[in-house]
Amino acid sequence: MPPRTKKEPSAPSTMKELKDTLWKAADRLRGSLSANQYKDVILGLVFLKYVSDAYDERRDAIRADLTAQDYDEEQIADLIDDPEEYQGYGVFVVPSDAQWTYLAENAKGKPADLYGPAKTIGQLIDEAMDLVMKTNPTLQGTLPRIYNKDNIDQRRLGELVDLFNSAKFSRQGEHRARDLMGEVYEYFLGNFARSEGKRGGEFFTPPSVVRVIVEVLEPARGRVYDPCCGSGGMFVQTEKFIYEHNGDPKDIAIYGQESLEETWRMAKMNLAIHGIDNKGLGARWGDTFARDQHADVQMDYVMANPPFNIKHWSRNTEDSRWKFGVPPANNANYAWIQHILYKLAPGGSAGVVMANGSMSSNSNGEGAIRAQIVEADLVSCMVALPTQLFRSTGIPVCVWFFAKDKRAGKHGAVNRSGEALFIDARELGYMVDRAERALSNEDIAKIADTYHAWRGTRSAAQKNLTYEDIPGFCKSVGLPDIKAADYALTPGRYVGAANVEDDGEPIDEKIQRLTKELLGAFDESARLEKIVRAQLERLDA
Repeated sequence: MPPRTKKEPSAPSTMKELKDTLWKAADRLRGSLSANQYKDVILGLVFLKYVSDAYDERRDAIRADLTAQDYDEEQIADLIDDPEEYQGYGVFVVPSDAQWTYLAENAKGKPADLYGPAKTIGQLIDEAMDLVMKTNPTLQGTLPRIYNKDNIDQRRLGELVDLFNSAKFSRQGEHRARDLMGEVYEYFLGNFARSEGKRGGEFFTPPSVVRVIVEVLEPARGRVYDPCCGSGGMFVQTEKFIYEHNGDPKDIAIYGQESLEETWRMAKMNLAIHGIDNKGLGARWGDTFARDQHADVQMDYVMANPPFNIKHWSRNTEDSRWKFGVPPANNANYAWIQHILYKLAPGGSAGVVMANGSMSSNSNGEGAIRAQIVEADLVSCMVALPTQLFRSTGIPVCVWFFAKDKRAGKHGAVNRSGEALFIDARELGYMVDRAERALSNEDIAKIADTYHAWRGTRSAAQKNLTYEDIPGFCKSVGLPDIKAADYALTPGRYVGAANVEDDGEPIDEKIQRLTKELLGAFDESARLEKIVRAQLERLDA
């Protein structure tokens, strides 16, 4: 084999290298594109690559199966294009002019021929998007058609198509094309959220925060709902949880709503890439407060990260959802909470990310609403999260967990009626970089295990967990004590301070030692100050 030349790119050897390579290559296309348009361009390409690879993989499987049954080429040709052979396996049908091989062959544009004029690669991609949407009605209106615009560098777009083509998202080791593309899509979503700062929070919830909600709720079967679903991260993590616990994703039905058109499109594509039925996101985007697209459906699980402290929202004071009081016009936090409680089926449970202020605010009637929710015994657990989990906001956040039924039964062996669990997780997490924190697998397990031990769930029994209050971290509190605290739900108010281990040193000796160390530090500081002053005076001279 001849030695590799410097110009010949090496194939990424790990998933991280693959994602990083694709991101750096895609970043070259940014040019004069706005952040929103750039995101749509890249995610649309990722999606088109996925559906084409999945189609090719399924087509090969059909051919192999028919060949094994001794079908001849003519019979195979009659059967291999049957749409049901693809759609029945969760695969989208991709016409020949929309397949990635065709686009890669024409990455520098298609010259004029007997069948038509010359076309840029952008035109070919736009036409491919149209073909895929026309052939697969569930994708109608979902895919971007923005690739032939003046501000998109067609040469670099062609280079990106070439790079995506060489990456080969087919089977690699234990990963299927869907697994690989799903990881790449989520990686790109996360990077876009970071690069867009505050606006990135509109479509992306940090994965470790999503996992806290999913691991506590343990959605296994029934209806799962997100009223402000962003790019669909709650649903993707739900599917992962089910797979990891040997469940069947078909036991879950997804329902969601998103008010922003471009974010709704991202969610539809994200679910499709992960093989999740996206019909539950509705035929179009829409404001949940103005019109609940799933008004007649009660949900078994609700998971949400609503936008914090919205000042302008579609408020109707006569809305039947405001069972515990009309939310204030200048803040939608308690509108989201009450909407979610309204949607829960008997026995249902929910996890909702909120700004910390929601736990104790008494302005504009919010305290009275919170008091009624507490008295209705709907709050099961409050979790205070560490700072810097969200790049999009510096606002400290928490997670409210609700349960319609806290009695002993199928949801847990311990009767927790009239109680709520408080968890102070502010000291957990690690810094990903200087600006962003994440929760580790151990952190997430600590929070979830504490809840399951408190509730006495099957998970707790399998792990042989028993609950006990831990000063500084968790405490089970009865409703009378919460009422005595004016219905404030801030965990730090209840869990107290962590126990400090006794090091065996007598207190008088410790004070004397620490005083001596402090005075010594003062002396050293004074000595260094004199040296610095002398150096500065020499410079002035």
